[in-house]
Amino acid sequence: MNDGPPVPAPVVGLRREREVLTVALQTHRHVVLEGPPGTGKSTLLRAVAGEVGRDVVFVEGNAELTPARLVGSYDPAAVMAEGYVPGSFTDGPLLTAMRGSGLLYLEELNRIPEETLNVLITVLTEGEIAVPRLGTVRAAAGFRLIAAMNPFDAIGTARVGQAIADRMCRVVLGYQDEAAEREIVASVTGARSRPVALAVALVRATREHRDLRTGSSVRGAIDLVLLLDGLLRLRGLAQLEAAGAREAARDALHAALSGRIRVTEGVERTPEAVLDEILEQVWPAEAGPPPDPSPGAPPSPAGDGPGKAGGLPPEAAGPDAGAARRERPARRGPRQTARRELQLRHAAFDEISPEVGELDEEAFAGLMGADPDAAAALLADLALATDRELRAAARRLAARVFVQVGRVGAARARGTRRLVTARGGDGELDLDRTLERWSGPWPPAPEDVATRRWTGSRRAVCLVVDRSGSMSGLGVAIAAVAAAGVVLAAGERLGTSVLAFADRVEVLQQHGRHRSAEDLVLALVGLRGHGTTDLAAALRAAAAQLRTAAHADERLVVLLSDCLATAGDDAASALGGIDRLDVLCPLPGGTAEEEALAASRALAARGGGSVAPVRSLADLGPALTRLLA
Repeated sequence: MNDGPPVPAPVVGLRREREVLTVALQTHRHVVLEGPPGTGKSTLLRAVAGEVGRDVVFVEGNAELTPARLVGSYDPAAVMAEGYVPGSFTDGPLLTAMRGSGLLYLEELNRIPEETLNVLITVLTEGEIAVPRLGTVRAAAGFRLIAAMNPFDAIGTARVGQAIADRMCRVVLGYQDEAAEREIVASVTGARSRPVALAVALVRATREHRDLRTGSSVRGAIDLVLLLDGLLRLRGLAQLEAAGAREAARDALHAALSGRIRVTEGVERTPEAVLDEILEQVWPAEAGPPPDPSPGAPPSPAGDGPGKAGGLPPEAAGPDAGAARRERPARRGPRQTARRELQLRHAAFDEISPEVGELDEEAFAGLMGADPDAAAALLADLALATDRELRAAARRLAARVFVQVGRVGAARARGTRRLVTARGGDGELDLDRTLERWSGPWPPAPEDVATRRWTGSRRAVCLVVDRSGSMSGLGVAIAAVAAAGVVLAAGERLGTSVLAFADRVEVLQQHGRHRSAEDLVLALVGLRGHGTTDLAAALRAAAAQLRTAAHADERLVVLLSDCLATAGDDAASALGGIDRLDVLCPLPGGTAEEEALAASRALAARGGGSVAPVRSLADLGPALTRLLA
């Protein structure tokens, strides 16, 4: 516990948050600043306190902060000498701030024990506290309590009680935009703009990656710039274009960020593997480093081109992609969804999640029985909730529920059945073929007898999921169930692969590689719509997967899409290597429905397949059974 520095640090960005905090202090309000690490909570408070001329008493919140340490206590030696007199009492940080018209800043509010927080209730309401043997201490007119907390950290934290939350205003801080983060990193490190832009782009990508529960703060970008600069000098590399500079960036990236990011539960990847993928997106191995951004250039928009309307229920695109990724569109992670947004989107949200961090599985089972589509859409959105505990519970439940629904709709895939003629073996005698082949004495040997029997041909199936435009809610649920159904239908005569696409194609399961249905569901519930729709690229990628099935007699593609392409070549030109193309067409209703159906029928006809409209989960099972049986 110590006093804050007399000279406030400069604040970059956060104009609105700064104004709200200033007015809250002027109107005698207590405030909790809520946001992930590195968003400038402490810096903002120091700056505002310096403007109004207030002292700041800092207290680090942790499990060891007892009521006595916060309020103060009697000095045993002084009590023995003088008794319980005011002079024997040593003020803690709370009384120091109350008596001195200062600001008490409690860091990590949600790490403080509940019994310690309860001490603050009367202080927040009445502006006074009763201390045993000392009496009542009243706060001076300028006293304010400012607390800070990271709502995304669940290790060593507890839920802040309603009694405290009801007595404080709440200011939520997010990460600054890309230009502001570059300014912060440049001011701290004094580095050139190019490594600063690279570091900021890499750090911002960690916050958007679908396999990461928590990304890095701007502190990671600062460390990354310093480590990269040191490695370049140590290895005798003058600039980022030099041979070996990318390897130095990779080493610095692992050291600076691998301990700061957190991989999502259920994802079997190391932090280093995710960071390697992000580096490849921002700085491809075959290309040079990202260009030096021009001074004051705004970050590039998230969209890579025109999206498309229609499809299943829409959701806004993710955060800005950043100027350092203009050369190569990177895969953006999902935008996590706040509780208030979920309440507005789903009528049953409060019943399924009555409290922060809770998911009532019995209530969900009831909703699943009454309205499967509403339940599935809610569960898919809960899998991206900002509430970490709720998100983890939803992902675990989705892996069970969507696999079970997929199991019900899955067919026992024996492959297509046909009559074949072969020498020897069991079956019906094919006299004509036997006589054609036989040239020796009668009767022919068993191995010379031609027989006919029914057999199943080997098939290869690639499920291709459209993640562009409006993939959310029910659309994600349908995709997850479809993938589970296809994988569960796989057997000796059915090989499967799964792709997801928008403007780029992502391989979720390679042909010939086993991935459990549960893992595929966890991957698919992380999908959200963005970008353009390149059907041709997706079909070519599917054909490439099917070509690896060397012994397949039939190569099929099941396309989950409305087939409304907004980028790339004509999809019909990419059907080479595909024996049959079937379309599962999601239909939202309205004017877009007829357009989607027409496009799907035209493409399926060119691919020699059929179209199955999908308006709900109930349509999916029969459609998969018919296509895979």
